[in-house]
Amino acid sequence: MKYTTIKEHHLYNKTFQKGNRYAGKYVSVFVLRDFAAKRLQKENPEKKAYNRFGVAVTKKAGGAVQRNRIKRILRAGYRAVEPELKTGFLIVLSPRMGIMEAKSTDVERDLRRGFERMDLFRGGIRP
Repeated sequence: MKYTTIKEHHLYNKTFQKGNRYAGKYVSVFVLRDFAAKRLQKENPEKKAYNRFGVAVTKKAGGAVQRNRIKRILRAGYRAVEPELKTGFLIVLSPRMGIMEAKSTDVERDLRRGFERMDLFRGGIRP
């Protein structure tokens, strides 16, 4: 399933300010309950609940090529973890300084650890 992205700037700000945060080696994860999730579920033709997902990469990370590579790595790591997550949340990923040397599997491992600490896996904690 293709994930739904966060398109509004105020939702990024709200997630950064009020959301739970996990800072791993390669990525910081911000998670906030999405209060519009029920409305969006009703509007969805398949009537499925989902998470809204966003990536925030600053210009400190490097030029356009480096920033796009970082976004690709973060999306690939999230895509591997996404089917196992609970729904109805705003999730924003922000890279940390060591991510340019990381692979998507390293980021996936970091995301799994963060989502596990925030208790976002369906059915409790994953191994």
